Amino acid sequence: MAKIKQALQAIPIALIRVYQLVISPILGPRCRFYPTCSHYAIEAIRIHGVLKGSALAAKRIVKCHPGNPGGIDPVPGSQLEAETQQRQKETK
Repeated sequence: MAKIKQALQAIPIALIRVYQLVISPILGPRCRFYPTCSHYAIEAIRIHGVLKGSALAAKRIVKCHPGNPGGIDPVPGSQLEAETQQRQKETK
C-alpha cells in the first residue's frame, strides 16, 4: 500500500519540482507564506495523499494574493504545525 501511495504522489510532486526549478526562478519570489505554496503543496501531498493534499494546496494558493498579509501557514499534521502550536502555547 505504501509503495502505491508513493507512486501516486510521485507525478504531482515531480510537476511541482519542475515548477520550482524552471518557472519559479523566472517569476521571482511571490509567495506571502512560509512555507512557500509549492513547498506546502509537496508536504501536503506527502502527508495527506494526492487528493486531500492537492485540495489543501489549492486552498492555500487561493489565499496567496496581495490582499492577504501571509505569514506562517503550516500544513495540517506537519511538524511545523506542531512546533508553531507549541510556541503559541508557550507565549500565552
